Amino acid sequence: MSTIALAQTGAPVAADEQASDQIGFSAAVVEYDSNTEIVTAKGDVIANREGYFVRADTIVWNRNSGEVVAEGNIRAIGPDGDVAYGDRIELTDALKDGVINNMLVVLADESRLAANRGSRKDGVYTLDYAAYTACKVETADGCPKKPSWEVKAVKVVYDPAKKRVVYEGARIELFGLPVIPLPFLSHPVDAEAGSGFLVPSIGFSRNNGVELEQAYYWRMAQNRDLTAAITAFSNAAPLGRVNFRSLEKKGAIDITAYGTYSNRISTSGAKIPVGANVFRGYLEGAGKFQFDPYWSVSASGRYASDRTFLRRYDISRDDRLRSTFSAERIDNNSYFSLAGWAVQTLRTGDRQGLAPIALPEIDYRRRMEAPVIGGTIQLQANSLAIGRTEGQDTQRAFAAAKWDLRKITGLGQEVTFTMLARGDLYHSDENASTLTDIYRGDSGWQHRAIFAAAADVKWPFVGQAFGGTQIFTPRVQVVAAPSISNLKIPNEDSRAVDLEDSNLFALNRFPGYDRFEDDYRITYGFDWSLRKSDFTADINLGQSYRLSNRASIFPDGTGLSDKASDFVGRTEFRFKNIVNLTHRFRLDKDNLAIRRNEIDATIGSKGTYLQAGYLKLNRNIGPTVEDLADREEIRLAGRVRVAQYWSVFGSTIVDLTNTKEDPTSLSDGFDPIRHRLGVSYDDDCLSLSLSWRRDYQPVGDSQRGNSFLFRLAFRNLGV
Repeated sequence: MSTIALAQTGAPVAADEQASDQIGFSAAVVEYDSNTEIVTAKGDVIANREGYFVRADTIVWNRNSGEVVAEGNIRAIGPDGDVAYGDRIELTDALKDGVINNMLVVLADESRLAANRGSRKDGVYTLDYAAYTACKVETADGCPKKPSWEVKAVKVVYDPAKKRVVYEGARIELFGLPVIPLPFLSHPVDAEAGSGFLVPSIGFSRNNGVELEQAYYWRMAQNRDLTAAITAFSNAAPLGRVNFRSLEKKGAIDITAYGTYSNRISTSGAKIPVGANVFRGYLEGAGKFQFDPYWSVSASGRYASDRTFLRRYDISRDDRLRSTFSAERIDNNSYFSLAGWAVQTLRTGDRQGLAPIALPEIDYRRRMEAPVIGGTIQLQANSLAIGRTEGQDTQRAFAAAKWDLRKITGLGQEVTFTMLARGDLYHSDENASTLTDIYRGDSGWQHRAIFAAAADVKWPFVGQAFGGTQIFTPRVQVVAAPSISNLKIPNEDSRAVDLEDSNLFALNRFPGYDRFEDDYRITYGFDWSLRKSDFTADINLGQSYRLSNRASIFPDGTGLSDKASDFVGRTEFRFKNIVNLTHRFRLDKDNLAIRRNEIDATIGSKGTYLQAGYLKLNRNIGPTVEDLADREEIRLAGRVRVAQYWSVFGSTIVDLTNTKEDPTSLSDGFDPIRHRLGVSYDDDCLSLSLSWRRDYQPVGDSQRGNSFLFRLAFRNLGV
């Protein structure tokens, strides 16, 4: 880029004089009048000084007054990437201070400020009667597009160094209509968040009436922030919320707390306050730190002041809150964990004293290559102590060794051999406090030895079919495990047992460690799959058969209590990204009655889709066995795009359980749980929605009824 070019009649500029000015020009023609000290540049002119650039059709520089005037297709670029457009710009010879007519400023994040007249001093823009928007003002094909929202203000100040816009007398116009006055608005204009007030949220619920939440975001540091919010209700005392987040060099933490003073209603259903104007709240937090490539520590905690607080204020619908901690070491061949957890029950019929507390839970595993015979050996040591304030206490320790060998035969069969040896030691007391007999075990010290061996054979056949590739894989597994005194051992972690496609070929079909399937059995089935460019199908089906007459320890109705198990399987079909259907089932071995019927389907595109889920468990398990109650329900959700940016959405959950399926159920076979219906608008810079939800299940002071929620979010206008 050349320095000032002089007219042929002019005298040359002294070197020291030229260096002090330091304005660089690039232009088709540059003229210099030595008498008036005026430089005129024409034709795609670019002037620059100290990081400031001005581009225009014509630039006139008066060296005596220091005034620079640019006209025609003007673009002024600051060192922070902000670009100002205008019809005429008057600047000082530093190129950073001046006045711009018909001004448009495009910020670094592509948002825009516009005004009839504006100024720039020391790099700071001041605009009178200006408008701001983060929306695109052109369509993809270059046609003009009216922004869905913009901020109009009496005065706007933008500091590129602070990357922040400050307004005086501002209001937000939504689709051209003034809807929200914001007299003290300010916000950042880059990806980095800044402190300030967030956009309020509005709602209505049957429990609390009209709701208005206002939050303040505090950017404490580059790696740390805090959000504090107050929600005001027409029918309840205000609710406070604080969220703290920190990202450290070796980990992160996230803590949230809620609190209010209000009356608490008995969960028995009686309209009698159990606490008048008492403190109610909820605390949750999580964090994890990775100290080196192997060691990490993580923890999470959740605690509520009472059983209905989360439901009443629509924070969560969980009926159990679990708090955990763990220290782990993981490398390529070993794993160590020291952990603990506790549970707070929010179920209205459960006693908190029966909720377990595990402290500690220790697990160590080591994997190594087996000498001589080949394969892999995994050694494991495990210890667990479970205590209850009003119930059974159990301590467990075991050591195990497991050998696996996988081979491919010359005919293509995949053969896997497995052997397991384990020794267990248990101690328990207050066993009678456990309500279900088969979970109690015997008091005092108990021990057992477990041995098991298995051979598993898969034989895949691959061929062409239906214009694609099909794979048919028959599978046979034989398992041998001598008799074990299972019922003398307390059962803490093997209760929710059920035959599924995922555990059909497992060495032990019980979850957890406290129960082990001791029998001789053969399991058989097949997998079939079809692969095409736009379609895939997967089907599997299987059954197991016990080879001895030994009495089963599986409860009736689990599909595993007789010599021959029920049939269990899964089918899955996928067509492009339009259809995804999964069906899991269990059929009674005697009459093929459906004992488990679970369907999950998604049909449609990202903008318009239908999701459906159906579950029916008809296992005929007695009501005395907890964790295994039968139920039937249907879940539906969908979204329909009715215009380019508008869509309608909804969801529902209906309990179809009746007394035939669950004798303890009070449902009449069609009992809605909740449903939701709403409309939303989403474009490149605005999201808004209005939704209506109705809850049908009252619990304490969380009443059945309607709730309305209005959500409004502006891109780049969070604070």
